[in-house]
Amino acid sequence: MLTPVDPGPSVVACSSCRRPGSPASGEPRDGARLLVALERVRASDPAYQGIALQSMPCLFACGDGCTVHLRAPGKIGYVLGRFAPDDDAARAILDYALHHAASAEGQVPYALWPKGVKGHFLVRVPPAGYVAT
Repeated sequence: MLTPVDPGPSVVACSSCRRPGSPASGEPRDGARLLVALERVRASDPAYQGIALQSMPCLFACGDGCTVHLRAPGKIGYVLGRFAPDDDAARAILDYALHHAASAEGQVPYALWPKGVKGHFLVRVPPAGYVAT
């Protein structure tokens, strides 16, 4: 059930998400479309190459379709959702991921948050062996 992946800074995208109101039979699913947008935007700018893109079939945030988990070793992780599966959302996610990767513990000053991620945070996840204060 678990597949090893690069443990470095990454965006794990739910590939099976459907946004509320999306057709139940529509393919590709919204999450898969967001993953394609993330891959396209990542490939367009060398600055994003240090952020791995990883796909997972379900993050269990079905009510908040187009969900991603931002993580990096020893840092607070974040689950964000309710994105449109497009390049603007992908760019905002990747821009935030760059700031997250560059931060000491995963906390990014609000002034550095891209507009496209504001209002999309669902969960803050402490790294293994820690809790956030």
